[in-house]
Amino acid sequence: MATPDDHALAADLATRAGALLIEVRGHLAAGDSSSEALEREGDQRSHEFLMDALAGHRPHDAVLSEEGAAAAVHPDRAETSRVWIVDPVDGTREYGDPPRTDWAVHVALAEDGRPTAGAVALPALDLTLSTMTLPNPTDLPPIPDRPRVVVSRSRPPAEAMDVCDALGGVVVELGSAGAKAMAVVRGEVEAYVHSGGQYEWDSCAPVAVAIAAGLHASRIDGTPLRYNSANPYLPDLVICRAELAEAVLAALAG
Repeated sequence: MATPDDHALAADLATRAGALLIEVRGHLAAGDSSSEALEREGDQRSHEFLMDALAGHRPHDAVLSEEGAAAAVHPDRAETSRVWIVDPVDGTREYGDPPRTDWAVHVALAEDGRPTAGAVALPALDLTLSTMTLPNPTDLPPIPDRPRVVVSRSRPPAEAMDVCDALGGVVVELGSAGAKAMAVVRGEVEAYVHSGGQYEWDSCAPVAVAIAAGLHASRIDGTPLRYNSANPYLPDLVICRAELAEAVLAALAG
């Protein structure tokens, strides 16, 4: 079971990595660096910071990072009970396109396959949402007559459009998975549906935060999201207001 220190560590590391990324972004942008150079530098600096910090704070836990060769660090990662799953920059394209704000840093702890602690930093908004500090679910606004379904800017999946049609909703476009998931947590949209390819680091921290906030989170077939598999490919997910879960899953099954 995640400890209070685990929740606090996730929030602290995501926030500090985000501050580092803002610093890198400002420095390189001022020097008129290319988007590709900014993306590479940000990814690498954030990854190195998170790996060093987790090695110091949680030396006995496994780690899976988008930017790292996890097997080289923890050859038996998939056999361990506790693994930290991180995405040093979620939404690299958006990060490399100042002043876009729809990118994130993900830090999560999965225990026996379940996300139990996590944080999603939205550094360009100076905001971190975590399993330690979350909005009160009762503070969310009423679901509008036309629920908002958030999708990828570049690859809106057909399944999301099916949900939107079934709910009589409207489509909202955002960049990173973390930004989209946190839009549901913050009450800016009511559902996030993704299919067509993701990895565990794309969704673990957002799912940890969403579940802690009282939202529904699952695969698009309604089955639980499981983490720390030998193959980290986890291609689809649904995060939505609990009141809409039945209708959303029915539309996806339909």
